[in-house]
Amino acid sequence: MGTFDRLAGLMGQVVVCRARFMAASWSKPSSALSRQIPMTTVAHSGFPRSLWLALAAILPVAAASLAGQYATFPNLAPWYAGLIKPSFNPPNSVFGPVWTVLYILMAFAAWRILRLPTSVRHRRGALMLFYLQLVLNALWSFAFFGANSPLLGLIVIIPLLAMILVTIAAFHRLDASAAWCLVPYAAWVSFATVLNASIWWLNR
Repeated sequence: MGTFDRLAGLMGQVVVCRARFMAASWSKPSSALSRQIPMTTVAHSGFPRSLWLALAAILPVAAASLAGQYATFPNLAPWYAGLIKPSFNPPNSVFGPVWTVLYILMAFAAWRILRLPTSVRHRRGALMLFYLQLVLNALWSFAFFGANSPLLGLIVIIPLLAMILVTIAAFHRLDASAAWCLVPYAAWVSFATVLNASIWWLNR
């Protein structure tokens, strides 16, 4: 848990720039000791297994966040700022903090599944669903902001929401806490889907 907390803190520093921008613009063990430690705690090159698992959870999430920022930031102004938006559109300062929290929860959920023994049934399938929805998460930013197309964004965000819900169901079969960590994410993307659809309709 300590390893994950430290790495999660690093990821928080990476994605917190989203909050700031939105607010402004819108040792290897001895042989004797190793016999007392399960082999599952030691991974490649003497690094503890917990470190590799934390990296496997955090790095893909951080990559999705950075990819989304790469597509989003250059198009916030003047394109996004010039769109007609519905009355329930949140202030720009809300998006950054919300996504920062959601990305941390996503990484924590993935970590809880990754730490399960590889022999656990459905573990691999659940993780594949999780990583697939991360790809769709990043792709939405390129469709909506990168292509300057609310319609393309809507086409991507609908399967993204469906994939998140399927991932939650898959996680729940393995670890209920991991599944609940993704519920706020699903709720936010549900809202984002309605917002995306409204922006497309108002600017069609």
